Amino acid sequence: MGWSEAVRNELRLKFTGLALFDEPAAAHASIRAGGKIDALVFPDNISELADLLEFVRHRDIPFLPVGNWTNILVRDGGFRGIFISLSRLRQLNLRYRGEQAFLFAEAGCPLAELVKTAAEESLTGMEFSAGIPGSVGGAIRMNAGAYGGEIKDVIEEIRIMDLSGKISVATREELKSPLSVYEFTYRNFALPAASIVIAGMFILHRGNAKDISKKTMEIFRTRREKHPLELPNAGSIFKNPADCPAGRLIEEAGLRGSNIGDAHVSEKHGNFIVNRGKATAGEIIDLIKIIRESVFRKTGRALETEIKIVGEP
Repeated sequence: MGWSEAVRNELRLKFTGLALFDEPAAAHASIRAGGKIDALVFPDNISELADLLEFVRHRDIPFLPVGNWTNILVRDGGFRGIFISLSRLRQLNLRYRGEQAFLFAEAGCPLAELVKTAAEESLTGMEFSAGIPGSVGGAIRMNAGAYGGEIKDVIEEIRIMDLSGKISVATREELKSPLSVYEFTYRNFALPAASIVIAGMFILHRGNAKDISKKTMEIFRTRREKHPLELPNAGSIFKNPADCPAGRLIEEAGLRGSNIGDAHVSEKHGNFIVNRGKATAGEIIDLIKIIRESVFRKTGRALETEIKIVGEP
């Protein structure tokens, strides 16, 4: 569709949340690269999100939900459609049932808030996600995980909205069913097309405050030591094969420190590409291609990207 001034004005008038046009993804993405997005809209609440989905459905506008922009790269040609930022959906509450606790969080809540709340309440279960920079929605969608844990391990239920604004709840039992339309796999949560994760309920358990704090801090410390957090990056570029970390394969292929322009394979961790200044999305994508080709030539393994790449070349 064409982004006429009339359509832009309709978006501005229809939604109380912020609407930005021709917005550079580089201003938001954690790797600080990427082309312009036709429209970036920030719904203020679940009701406004439903209205926005109705808006895109009736006009057949491509859209993509985003949270903290930590694992996404928009090609230099930009994105023709709407990015829907869920960052303002941040309701968080906690209730108890015996030794169990249920932590409800909307999609825009930073995962760090859940880790912090769990530690303050002496609840165990979220320690593995300490230091993961994403939001709840993105963490569920990617089945984020590290250090022996994954989001699927602590999910009690997930709330999902379709294009009509209807909200469905997928319970823990349904998520485990082989007949379910939802499925957790390694670094992915499959759900029906054009649906958005709007919230999750996490099941945690009472634990020892000292043990929880110690484990959380150890994971934080390990991340700081092993990951190049001092430079813009998009987290792990590739999914880990079942029997060997992707970073090790990349380093064994002699690619540590390789670069195209300001896009560099981190010296700290081979599975991170960092932006040392003005890297373009094209340079990052070209470097990803070189890594995949080099690792395949050396090992016969085809690395699969974990980062989501969207938009026009």
